[in-house]
Amino acid sequence: MTGNKAVAYKGPGKVELIDIDYPTFELKDGPGVNPANVGRSVRHGVILKTVATNICGSDQHMVRGRTTAPTDLVLGHEITGEVVEVGPDVEFIKVGDICSVPFNIACGRCRNCKERKTGICLNVNPDRPGSAYGYVDMGGWVGGQANYVLVPYADWNLLKFPDKDQALEKMMDLTMLSDIFPTGFHGAVTAGVGVGSTVYVAGAGPVGLAAATSAQLLGAAVVIVGDMNADRLAQARSFGCETIDLSKGGPAEQIEQLLGVPEVDCGVDAVGFEAKGHGAGAHEAPATVLNSLMEVTAAGGALGIPGLYVTGDPGGVDEAAKKGSLSLSLGTGWAKSLSFTTGQCPVMKYNRQLMMAILHDKVHIAKNVNAKAIALEDAPKGYAEFDAGAATKFVLNPNGYLS
Repeated sequence: MTGNKAVAYKGPGKVELIDIDYPTFELKDGPGVNPANVGRSVRHGVILKTVATNICGSDQHMVRGRTTAPTDLVLGHEITGEVVEVGPDVEFIKVGDICSVPFNIACGRCRNCKERKTGICLNVNPDRPGSAYGYVDMGGWVGGQANYVLVPYADWNLLKFPDKDQALEKMMDLTMLSDIFPTGFHGAVTAGVGVGSTVYVAGAGPVGLAAATSAQLLGAAVVIVGDMNADRLAQARSFGCETIDLSKGGPAEQIEQLLGVPEVDCGVDAVGFEAKGHGAGAHEAPATVLNSLMEVTAAGGALGIPGLYVTGDPGGVDEAAKKGSLSLSLGTGWAKSLSFTTGQCPVMKYNRQLMMAILHDKVHIAKNVNAKAIALEDAPKGYAEFDAGAATKFVLNPNGYLS
């Protein structure tokens, strides 16, 4: 039997490399697996040998102990891999194909999938619409920070790269297609970014940098990125963004210094529920980003909200926050006729187009997010450095495909 090592959550602040079973075409019981999914046949799936799998800020929320994730949950929803086995019901995907895996697991058969709402598939998670690999309350599909991973509904879910050699050459860019590039793009699209737009992106982590890159790709005139981390702000400036330092106060005055007016056409929240207030020494205040975006987005504008918000946060600052209830100034949004789009990005809506932009050198997302390949056994160090604020997107290299 082929060995399989994986990165697992071992409690707040701790991840470890563990041995797990090699995947089969049946969903087995394990940490976080929904009991109704145990024994589920996956004849429509494939087994991938992982080419690249990334550490995501959403993983970091779990590792910090800010969700109800169980111990030994195998992490990883940003997956690119080479097909090594195909289930008996797979028709089009073949052994040897190198493919990007959307982090959303979708059946391709339900009403939502047919309407391109693959982030809220109705058939893959018995508890609620929507599912993902290696994530709390998402049905229990095993994560991809491992040597091998099972992908269900393979003909539907997988994005096959057209040329294997070209894909391996551009893998550090292509690995971003599983999540952060489409997610950032979705944030920009739903914020209404177009040619000549002025855009404010809250958060200079990888998703924020991907959103800023996407705004540029969509033709924005000015992209402003706000954060408190000097290294991450420098990374945003490295590809042409304006930046504001939120440790010096809120965004409105600093935006006015850049644009002459204290508002932008489009706003993107790439922070989520662990947001802090503004100013030096600011403490966690989870509604800060959403309220400040409503303040600085022009009347009639829109907010794209790819930042993660949860319904269960053991570390919430108060009882309301622990249930995902935030003190939003909804009256501001109503008075200004602002539109809001939240939830998982439907990756399949964008990933092929973004793949083509990468393959034809229209965008260099790996450079913009400062991607760095590390060995699978170095994942605990990568998690620690990312949690400490490193301006780096860590890409795990479980099987030696990456140089």
